[in-house]
Amino acid sequence: MLRWIALVLVLLLIGLQLKLWTGSGSMHEVDSLRVAVKKQADENAKLLQRNQAVGADVLDLKHGDQAVEARARTELGLIKPGEVFYQVVEPPAGAATALPPPPPAKPAGSP
Repeated sequence: MLRWIALVLVLLLIGLQLKLWTGSGSMHEVDSLRVAVKKQADENAKLLQRNQAVGADVLDLKHGDQAVEARARTELGLIKPGEVFYQVVEPPAGAATALPPPPPAKPAGSP
């Protein structure tokens, strides 16, 4: 009789261990959920920083003329009366920086 009780307890222990490692709510599932929560928390922190920066921009635009003027200058290209606008154009990254060679010289006797 004692053997049967011990056998039932061992089988019950094996069944519980099997459920713990492979069933619903298993250790593997808990670990993957922890990773997902960590990833979402990191994403939330990035979005919170972005929201705070946008909020600061909104407050600055509502209460400061300098921010509005800076945006108008950079985004719209506006200038004040009496100012002169100079635009510096950079060559494309793949373009050659050397000037093209001069045209060939004419022979001495040609018109």
